Amino acid sequence: EMEVEELQRLLASMEEEHRNLLARMEAGEAELERLRKVEGDKAAQQDRSAQLEKEVATLREKIHHLDDMLKSQQRKVRQMIEQLQNSKTVIQAKDAAIQELKERVSYLEAENLEMHDRIEHLIEQQVSRGGLSARARSKSEYVSRSVGNAGIW
Repeated sequence: EMEVEELQRLLASMEEEHRNLLARMEAGEAELERLRKVEGDKAAQQDRSAQLEKEVATLREKIHHLDDMLKSQQRKVRQMIEQLQNSKTVIQAKDAAIQELKERVSYLEAENLEMHDRIEHLIEQQVSRGGLSARARSKSEYVSRSVGNAGIW
């Protein structure tokens, strides 16, 4: 955004210079016309006329160059704006994907807790139905294994 602002500032200054050069060129052309109409020293008029023609030609070249630079800067600004818009779209899509994944993780964590609670409940039922000797040991082994594998649930 800072680059875009800088380019826009440069663009504005080039447009201002463009207007100034156009005004100078028009003033030069007007003076050239005035000199052609005015009577007086023909040699001096011809020298001034040639000088003004050279100045007008130089100003036209500068204007042409500024026009080219202006168009180039405008293209760059448009491209940068387009890139910014594309980046925003990509970021929004990634944010949406991240949100979807977060929701999915929350759902799976809740499901994992529910399954863990069910397993504990089933183990408790088996222990209460059967004897405490072999069942209690298998429960403790199972619980230690399920705690160790909690990341898998």
